[in-house]
Parts: sequence; C-alpha cells; structure tokens
Amino acid sequence: MESLIASPNVTASATAVTTAKSLRRLYFIRTTFSIIWVILVSVFAKSNTTIANILFVIYPAWDVFATFLDIKANPQQVSKTPQYVNIVFGILTTIGVVLALQKGVSQALIVFGVWAFVSGLVQLILGISRRKKLGGQWPLIISGGQSMLAGISFIAMANSPTMGVSSLAGYSAFGAFYFLLSAIRLSKTIKNLEKAV
Repeated sequence: MESLIASPNVTASATAVTTAKSLRRLYFIRTTFSIIWVILVSVFAKSNTTIANILFVIYPAWDVFATFLDIKANPQQVSKTPQYVNIVFGILTTIGVVLALQKGVSQALIVFGVWAFVSGLVQLILGISRRKKLGGQWPLIISGGQSMLAGISFIAMANSPTMGVSSLAGYSAFGAFYFLLSAIRLSKTIKNLEKAV
C-alpha cells in the first residue's frame, strides 16, 4: 500500500517546481517591461525631455517592484537578504535619480551607474545561489556581471556629450534578452522537476 505522506524529496521537488514557474513568469514580465521601456525611450529620449526623465525614474522604481515579486516567488525558508538589499538600494536610487535630474542628466547617470553595479552584483549572487537547485541561471549570472560593467561605464562616461537617457536603452535591451533566455531555460528545468515529483 502506497504511503499518502509525501517524501521529503517529493515535497522539495514540488516546491522547486512552484518556485521555477513563478520565476519563469516573472522573467517573462521583466522581459516585456524592458522591451516596452526601450521602445518608449527610443521614441521620446530626444523629442520630449519630460517623458524621458520620467522613464529614467521609472526604471529603478520598476526594479524595486520586480524584486518584491522575486521575493514572493521564493519559498519562505530561502534567505532573501540580497533581494531586500536590492529593494532598499533601488528605492534610494529612484529618489537619487529624481534629485540628480534637477542638476542634469550626467549626475543622474552617475547615480544610475552605481545602482546598475550594485543590482548587477545582487543578480550575480542570486544566479549563483539558485543555479544548483533550479538550473537555468547562467544567463542571469552573465547579465549580472554585464550590469556591473555597464554601471562602471555609465559612471566613467557620464559627462560625455553623447551620453543621455537613450544610452540606457542598450542596457535595458540586454537585460530583456537575458531574462528571456532565463525564462526559456527554466522551462526545461520545470519539465525535469515535474518528472521527479
């Protein structure tokens, strides 16, 4: 007679499936947001300063909300310290960008650059920590490292005459690409985990 009580391995696999599905959904949402953001920046960056500045502020604010969804997607027993750090830093960055834009885009790019570096570091840490349990994280690991490099370049070139809000479009486009890859890769992980349940 089969036991009606799920074994620890089965329970762990079921939890992993739920987590992977939630993260895959979040990655698709993040991909969609980034694509829409890139399109809007491409349209308004040079023609409407007000909208461009609003888009500048929205980006780190959106990341705060997305990180909150990331926290909700993970089991309670999993440490969420990196995500909470990212939320606090994202809120500070959103406020910082608003204040910096009053002085100029270059100052706002410096604030954004620092945030891109820190958020990339957090993403790198999360990708590495999730890799063993869920797999499908290498695109986010690469994206995290790339975000750190992008942050450094934003800071270094903030005062260049060619730098502006439109400079962030490439950064966001790469983010969309890596989130999409991660979502697709997690689909394979979900299939393998479901076989184990």
